[in-house]
Amino acid sequence: MLAGYMASHVCRHKLHRFARAKSADSVGSYLPIIPQPDGDPMARITTVEQLRTRYGQPHERAVLKETDRLHRHHVRFIELSPFLAISSTGADGRGDVSPRGEKPGFVQVIDDVALAIPDRPGNNRLDTLTNIVTRPNVGLMFLLPGVNEVLRVNGEAELRDDADLMGRFVVNGKPPRLVIVVNVKQAYLHCAKALMRSSLWDERLKVARGVLPSMGEMLNDQIGSAVALEPEAVMLERYKAQLY
Repeated sequence: MLAGYMASHVCRHKLHRFARAKSADSVGSYLPIIPQPDGDPMARITTVEQLRTRYGQPHERAVLKETDRLHRHHVRFIELSPFLAISSTGADGRGDVSPRGEKPGFVQVIDDVALAIPDRPGNNRLDTLTNIVTRPNVGLMFLLPGVNEVLRVNGEAELRDDADLMGRFVVNGKPPRLVIVVNVKQAYLHCAKALMRSSLWDERLKVARGVLPSMGEMLNDQIGSAVALEPEAVMLERYKAQLY
């Protein structure tokens, strides 16, 4: 009984301290902390059995739709997609998700078990690429503007700089920095519910850019910099010149 009380007290104390640990210039507030009854420090789900008790088993079609290679409908989805998110994991076990986007067809299907993604100039953090070197498992999620279904592809990635492969992705006379080749292990279409709930493609819900400060303003606020701000229009023109 005492052990349960102490665990509950310590947990509540840590959450309360976290809720108060905001920087002086932060905006907004954390969610209110909900007190937990003594002896029940946190209602955490920690086993697959607990999950299945709450959710039940997956529907048959949800299981049968998964394949270990790209079906013709998957290939068509990739051909039409101008955007994907790629997830990876670092050597420290920390997860990461990064956006990739170009004109539709920028990801090329090599065959039914491999696809290739060009890597263009960026900020040189190399989060995804560094992660792939140490842990090759990646997850891809392809989006199509106006379509509520998404395509998910999981596999093992490798980084390539073969001249012939790089040559397939030349844009405006410029090849990519390298190419990410993903060897497909799982592929399946994901249902439309998440994008339907979010109304992601609803034109009426588009957020005006002016709702947020410029990128430069946000970074200056975040890191406490006094660097002179680059006008938004100038920044966008600079980005356009550096896309490839």
